[in-house]
Amino acid sequence: MAKQKKESDIGASQTPLKSKTKREQIKEKVIEVTLWEAANKLRGSVEPAEYKHVVLGLIFLKFASDKFEEHRAKLIAEGKDKYLEMPEFYNMNNVFFLEETSRWSYLIKRAKQNDIALLIDTALHTIEKNNKALKGALPDNYFSRLGLDVTKLASLLDTINDIETTKDPKQDVVGKVYEYFLSKFALAEGKGKGEFYTPKSIVNLIAEMIEPYKGIIYDPACGSGGMFVQSIKFIEAHHGNKKEISIYGQEYTNTTYKLAKMNLAIRGISGNLGEKAADTFADDQHKDLKADYIMANPPFNQKDWRAESELKDDPRWRGYDVPPKSNANYGWILNMVSKLSDNGIAGFILANGALSGGGEEYKIRRKLIENNLVEAILVLPRNLFYTTDISVTLWIVNKNKKAQSKKIGDETRNFRDREKEILFMDLRQLGEPFEKKYTQFSDDDIKKVTSTYHQWQTKKIEDIPEFCYSAKLEEVEKKDFSLVPSKYIEFVNRDENIDFDEKMLTLKGEFADLLKAEAASKNDLLTVFKELGYEINL
Repeated sequence: MAKQKKESDIGASQTPLKSKTKREQIKEKVIEVTLWEAANKLRGSVEPAEYKHVVLGLIFLKFASDKFEEHRAKLIAEGKDKYLEMPEFYNMNNVFFLEETSRWSYLIKRAKQNDIALLIDTALHTIEKNNKALKGALPDNYFSRLGLDVTKLASLLDTINDIETTKDPKQDVVGKVYEYFLSKFALAEGKGKGEFYTPKSIVNLIAEMIEPYKGIIYDPACGSGGMFVQSIKFIEAHHGNKKEISIYGQEYTNTTYKLAKMNLAIRGISGNLGEKAADTFADDQHKDLKADYIMANPPFNQKDWRAESELKDDPRWRGYDVPPKSNANYGWILNMVSKLSDNGIAGFILANGALSGGGEEYKIRRKLIENNLVEAILVLPRNLFYTTDISVTLWIVNKNKKAQSKKIGDETRNFRDREKEILFMDLRQLGEPFEKKYTQFSDDDIKKVTSTYHQWQTKKIEDIPEFCYSAKLEEVEKKDFSLVPSKYIEFVNRDENIDFDEKMLTLKGEFADLLKAEAASKNDLLTVFKELGYEINL
């Protein structure tokens, strides 16, 4: 049976592959896929969590060098040779100034030297030192510390050398490569890791829901900066001006903070991610911020996020109960609510447990609903995330549900007063397979969801069984302020009398009883052996 051709070979010329240059081969195959395959072969024993900083650092270095050389050639063509070594004549055009030892051409000539790792570390350190916008952004001493094989490192440099990062600005080649690598590394790291990356289709859905077009955007747990990148893409798609957007974010993990700063830098996006990587609760980098848009995917069900006596009088909880230290979900919600401007809107992901439950969480949720802040609740399919397979919820919180209109590009959308309503949506039947065991939203899925939401904002719509339901505030009050969509949406082909939360509580109780019974049986058995003169030490 004939061997099936790879997708990348379809349409290729009859010229034998071995006679083509590496650059020609890369052009025939999607560039990010080719580069990933090459880089992955060279990884060796280095863990993905560390290797990503090596590869992404080199991609950034190649891009920064190409931009520098391009601008340098322009200065020469304009007869401005005396400005060639003056950083300000690069920075004013959003180009990073590179000393000779930091330039890609300098490194590639020395790629096979035994000290190449040290040369790369020095180059990255020098670039960061000479460009204030890159403070705290670049990998620090990774290449020397990881002890990478010189031959493999030289081969990786040679592969990256074939990326033409600036040939077609509209293609955003380096942006595509960076995005692809972030997703692949998140997949490689798997559960319990990879928190630095929110899958692209989820970010797209949030952006299309809240439409961050003009104003201040904030992400309190920004990871590698994907929310910001998609916000800019939304603006560009609607012919807006990205200069009319200001970006603010915060990230706890230092290595992820670097990824975010690099991600913004390679796309020419200026943003304020704080002076350093820091805990959003313990060391808020944007205390007085009021944002027009908030997009976030904070850690799910974060335990012991504060000590019992800490943050009790934090101004972010003003008007609400103090969020319980056992779970940070409502800490994240109140942090975002406190950061919203009077007309601000937020779209964020939380674990489903935040939709119901008692104690302080119940009191806070009730107050949020009574204050008319909750606009929409969308339960998402399972397996959307690389780090967990649980089903999660997208919350839309709106500070001004009475807003009359919103202008996006040439379109002005006139709203109706939705102050006493909440839209519930169940998206668990949407999505398409991705990477065998994961799910992602298709473009059609996102269009279906967002068009329903935006129509609901402008006029009353029909409730659709198993998909959406617009609930009056009185209905939510009658259901004791639960935000579980299945309590409102009609399910035709399922047993609508099943309450998921009650069922889970019942199962939890039964499981606890089983564990107690098992422990009792074990103790009884150990006692019998002891009475027979046989001691068993576990």
